[in-house]
Amino acid sequence: MELPPEVAVVMVPLPCQSHLNQLLQLSIQMVSYGLPVHYIGSATHNRQAKLRTHGLKPKAMSKIQFHDLPTPPIAAPEPDPTSLNKVPVHLWPATEAYMNLRQPIHSLLEELSSKTRRTVIIYDRMVSEAVRDAVLLPNAESYAFNCLSAFNLFFILWEAMEKPFKVEGELRHISSMKGFIPEAALDFIVSNTIEERAGDIHNTSIVIDKTYLDLMAREEISGKKQQWAIRPSLPTNFSSKNGTESRHKCLKWLDKQAPRSVIYVSFGTTTSLTDEEARELAMGLEQSKQKFLWVLRDADKADIFAGEARRIELPQGFEERVKEDGMVVRDWAPQLEILAHESTGGFMSHCGWNSCFESIAMGVPIAAWPMHSDQPLNAIFLTEILGIGLLVREWAQREELVKMSTIEDVVKRLIASKEGDEIRQKAEQLSHEINHSVGEGGESNRELDSFVAHITR
Repeated sequence: MELPPEVAVVMVPLPCQSHLNQLLQLSIQMVSYGLPVHYIGSATHNRQAKLRTHGLKPKAMSKIQFHDLPTPPIAAPEPDPTSLNKVPVHLWPATEAYMNLRQPIHSLLEELSSKTRRTVIIYDRMVSEAVRDAVLLPNAESYAFNCLSAFNLFFILWEAMEKPFKVEGELRHISSMKGFIPEAALDFIVSNTIEERAGDIHNTSIVIDKTYLDLMAREEISGKKQQWAIRPSLPTNFSSKNGTESRHKCLKWLDKQAPRSVIYVSFGTTTSLTDEEARELAMGLEQSKQKFLWVLRDADKADIFAGEARRIELPQGFEERVKEDGMVVRDWAPQLEILAHESTGGFMSHCGWNSCFESIAMGVPIAAWPMHSDQPLNAIFLTEILGIGLLVREWAQREELVKMSTIEDVVKRLIASKEGDEIRQKAEQLSHEINHSVGEGGESNRELDSFVAHITR
């Protein structure tokens, strides 16, 4: 007779791509320790999470138990590319749907907890309300998963708590987080705190975020809760140039390019460019005379399977003119493999934290073009604190059209200048330090070991 597991781990993600991905990566890390992991969500978002895995080993994925909660149909309004405010409000129906799953989540966790000595609930901080009842189960422990960098989250909470202590140095020139994140969103982040939680997990690395992790651990901010920095589980070994035909066509194109000669352009899953923005970007890339790989997709809907996405228009004849120097990809692309490819020399990015960390881990400098939410602060972290990027546009000018001449200049500086070479060297050194930290005895490895030892004590 098989004995019930001593400890079961339950993941409760926010239903949008970057957040789904972060807790899926953490799930892989937990199953590597032999822990049973339960990943819960709507059928739509569990399907999305599984569809968009990349570089995660199928054998490890097969050990994760996905639970499809009974969810009413999720409205999927079209993203509005014409809005001057890029905050993806069209994704709110998915988050709202999860807030209505409080009872089904509690029922499932109640069932799981009856079969284990301890049930460990790891929930995205943004869906705290959905697990508020479940964390009170007698043998449950809950941990808030913070999807932001510690740098970002610290300054949000520090300001919300009326700056309870003095911080030296960084951000002295920034008067308020309200200049970056809408006040309603700040209130939502701060109010989604469960006092009964056992601790906090930060999706980052001590190598880059130690100063702010230490600040996050202060009693005024954390309330004496235990803190762990568990960096994303990023694969580092990919198929070689002689791989199978299943490799994405963009990787085969990259195989033909010179080392560090290509700028990769992508704005994630929550940003929609206007046709005018796309035209300026296209012309700027063309005029730069640099190699480029551009993933051009509209923002995700709340339900990515609900109809066709809008096709963003480019200048007539553009793709034909640049076919020797550039490639436009309009489907889902393997970002990690692109960033890990030896031909990739830079990344023009919206600065979502997933993309930031993946780029840092792969040693690729960033042309920072933040669009909304945490992204402006991430851009500051990359360019001013870590020194591994260039700013495409100042946040104060976010409602102005970025002209082709600006794009041309930034691409040339990052890919084909001494300044770009120096930034790239710094990014590669930081990558080495981060990846060394996950080896035996490394700081990141010790953090993960510490967390697993704690929940299995």
